[in-house]
Amino acid sequence: MKTFTILLFLILTYLKSFSQNISGEQLLEKAISYHDPEENWKTFNGTLFITMETPNSGKRDSEVTINLPKSYFKLISKRDSLITTHTSDKGACIITKSDSLRIAKQTTKLNRSHCETTELYKNYYTYLYGLPMKLKNPGTNISDKVETKRFKGKDYLTFRVDYDSQVGSDVWYFYFNPTTYAMEIYQFFKTDDKGKIKPDSGEYILLKDEAIINHIKMPKARAWFYNKDDTYLGTDILTQ
Repeated sequence: MKTFTILLFLILTYLKSFSQNISGEQLLEKAISYHDPEENWKTFNGTLFITMETPNSGKRDSEVTINLPKSYFKLISKRDSLITTHTSDKGACIITKSDSLRIAKQTTKLNRSHCETTELYKNYYTYLYGLPMKLKNPGTNISDKVETKRFKGKDYLTFRVDYDSQVGSDVWYFYFNPTTYAMEIYQFFKTDDKGKIKPDSGEYILLKDEAIINHIKMPKARAWFYNKDDTYLGTDILTQ
């Protein structure tokens, strides 16, 4: 037991020393080299098949087509017998005939238009499945400081990310394996009017296993939890 304690101390000391000698940008480059060594995300053109599992609700199967060179996005989702489609082509929202009929039959007023929802889905899927490469986008501000943090009993190298006001107001933390630099967790918090983090807000996402899509290592499963009480929200699973 004494030997194990000494070994753990030496490992933590090494990680702390290493984190003090690497910048956020350098850590990001190492993570990108792990996930996208051939720089294929820039020209990504493929389809993701995703099953979402949530407590007390039926599964939702989604087919997500992303073609970055042609600025094309399409989402086909199916839950039970309901099928919905969202398409964006070079920034233009496309509503199919079946979607038009579905929207016309809505008995309650939509909070967002179909096109606004399409844009939200496009940003959601391209951001999360494009990580960590998407952290190179303009308006993304990576902390120069890298810290060693323990999360759920495991040590990680982590940095903080803030965004320009026109991009977003949330604060994100990204956790990387200190040996491989694989991204294994990300976490976000909401902020108040003064830009301070609201500790009980936001969620953390645990990444498990990997799927190789177009030579890019993507998380096969993403499990979502509330920061405030660890309540489990659901899991997105790449099925093909």
